[in-house]
Amino acid sequence: MRILRVMPTVFRQITRSRVRSGLTIAGISVGMFLFVSVEAMREGVREATEVQAGDTTLIVYRENRFCPFSSRLPEFYENRIERLSGVASVVPMQIHVSNCRASLDVVTFRGVPRDDLMEAVASGATIEGGSISAWQGRGDAAIVGEALAARRGIQVGDRFSAAGITIYVAGILQTQHPQDRNIAWVHLPFLQEAARRGGTGGLVTQFNVSVDDPKQLEAVASDIDLLFAHDEYPTATRPERAFVGRAARDIVELVDFAGLLAWGALVSVFALIANAIILSMRDRIRDHAVLQTIGFTGPLIGWMVVIEGAALGVAGGVLGALGAFAAIELGNFSLTMEGLNVEVAGGWSAPLLGITAAISLGLLAGIVPAIRLARRDIASCFRAI
Repeated sequence: MRILRVMPTVFRQITRSRVRSGLTIAGISVGMFLFVSVEAMREGVREATEVQAGDTTLIVYRENRFCPFSSRLPEFYENRIERLSGVASVVPMQIHVSNCRASLDVVTFRGVPRDDLMEAVASGATIEGGSISAWQGRGDAAIVGEALAARRGIQVGDRFSAAGITIYVAGILQTQHPQDRNIAWVHLPFLQEAARRGGTGGLVTQFNVSVDDPKQLEAVASDIDLLFAHDEYPTATRPERAFVGRAARDIVELVDFAGLLAWGALVSVFALIANAIILSMRDRIRDHAVLQTIGFTGPLIGWMVVIEGAALGVAGGVLGALGAFAAIELGNFSLTMEGLNVEVAGGWSAPLLGITAAISLGLLAGIVPAIRLARRDIASCFRAI
């Protein structure tokens, strides 16, 4: 209860040095903005690349090929893959991208057969402002992922051009799957013809294979590669998330390096809070002497210092975390390489982690000064005035 009673005094001490406190909070905000942003990137990479126990999708790609422009597989492979044990369905795909290198704004087109759209997208997806029948009824129609639509300002009924492809937007796909949120789904023959890759049929970029049992992913992948090992077009088959991780290896390394910057941001936050508390202690020696004179004990004054550090951490942490959260939610940022997307993860997990880290660092930064102040007697305080 005594600690709660001194809270107004602590906040008055903070606001007495407005410039110092404001600069400290601003510095903490910048550091936490960087930390939360990097953590959101790392969370997005983990979600996109870590194979999970319930995954049932395999990607069949041309062996030793990387960019979609270089991967070509015969479309008749579909029938041969379907006959393998453990295979539930096969969807051939043609992929065309505006840029195969790592970039923040890449438009990816995926062409699928007319009747396979909902089988190709992740379960739980819905189409807003349009319908499957509208997509099926027009050869140049596209279903655009919600993140791509938000980033490019696309609405149902618009015509949209990128990478030499012009499409009519027949619907917006609402889904939580990062690979589906950032692409435009079009008809396979249309994309094969428009992209001039394989003419009007015959060749595709990859096959998406669904298996009956998630435990059989690796076994089915081995069977597929063995089936085509001696063909003119050998394959390399991986679980979807592992496939994304291989394609996005440069992005993964970049995010790992950015993690060092995040740790540097935490160190700077700790230094800012500790510096602010030490400077404030030097300025308040007379105040501390007066407080002890009117009955404040050393441990209570020490707790006031710790609370001040935590308050600075809360203020800067909340501002920085909320700023990063708003930027991520409004920006719809997506790192793309070789036609595959790694989204900067939204949600509250990264901001909450940042706020918790700021509070913890504030408490930690105040402990040593608080102990020193709690051990100082009233006489030494008056001698230091």
